[in-house]
Amino acid sequence: MAAGCAAMLSPVFAGGDGWTSDFAAAKKQAADEKKSLLVDFTGSDWCGWCIKLNEEVFQHDPFKEGVKDKFVLVELDYPRDKSKLSDETKAQNEELRKEYAVQGYPTIMLMDEKGRPFARTGYEPGGPENYVKHLDELLAARTKRDEAFATAEKAEGTEKAKALVAALDAMGLDDAVVSAQYGDVVAAIKEADPEDESGFIKKIESNKKFAEFEDSLNALARENKHEDALALTEKAINSGDFEGDNLQQATMIKGMICAQMGDFDAALAALDAAKEVDPDSELASRVDTFKERINQMKAAKEADKGESE
Repeated sequence: MAAGCAAMLSPVFAGGDGWTSDFAAAKKQAADEKKSLLVDFTGSDWCGWCIKLNEEVFQHDPFKEGVKDKFVLVELDYPRDKSKLSDETKAQNEELRKEYAVQGYPTIMLMDEKGRPFARTGYEPGGPENYVKHLDELLAARTKRDEAFATAEKAEGTEKAKALVAALDAMGLDDAVVSAQYGDVVAAIKEADPEDESGFIKKIESNKKFAEFEDSLNALARENKHEDALALTEKAINSGDFEGDNLQQATMIKGMICAQMGDFDAALAALDAAKEVDPDSELASRVDTFKERINQMKAAKEADKGESE
């Protein structure tokens, strides 16, 4: 009976045995066993690609054997059925989702024993053997990171700063994650390059402000406060804090808000302004599609107005 009760109270992991949901304990285990962390941000009962990854890769012996000496496996689940998780686990997972800027599922992050990510991936076809090979290739990024940091420490001034920036950029992480997890490296860059010749600190601070702007904007959107959202967006555009991609995104957002408010001329003008920020960007390539939709909305509104008159 005792064994049965223990089994009922134990968490059931989508990937099968060998996983944990305790992030702090996993980091300690990784440090003790000199391993890396494989952290799976998943939606176990609703995310199709997450389910495929579990069924095609994680549940199979070749995967388990291929990673057992290299990784501590961590499953951070975001299921629709919240009863699957304890309150403590739900709180931990939500905090980690924000901390690691996770936008979609599955997100697989490889981290060192301190929880600092050095590579990220997701679903990959080809079965467990291919996935283990893929992970081995990503695991090499940790060695490259450590070697790059060691080389940078031998340099001075802007040369050191640029070497550290290159090491961070090579990992392809979001700036929010870099700021949160590599604060010591960011501080070293600031100290080595106080004039910010690399432009790295300006970029990091701009992206941090943009993330704060998005959080405030989303809060207003949830309450359908379009006028307040428009005012916030215009303030952000005119603040001088943003340039490049961030400025283009903010200007595009202004166009979307104006369209929602029915001010189609202002929306079209904002989209034109967004395209001018960087005509060759991926975002600019979508402007014409947005404009076509807004022109259709404008024409429909004018037709309705004509019929009512």
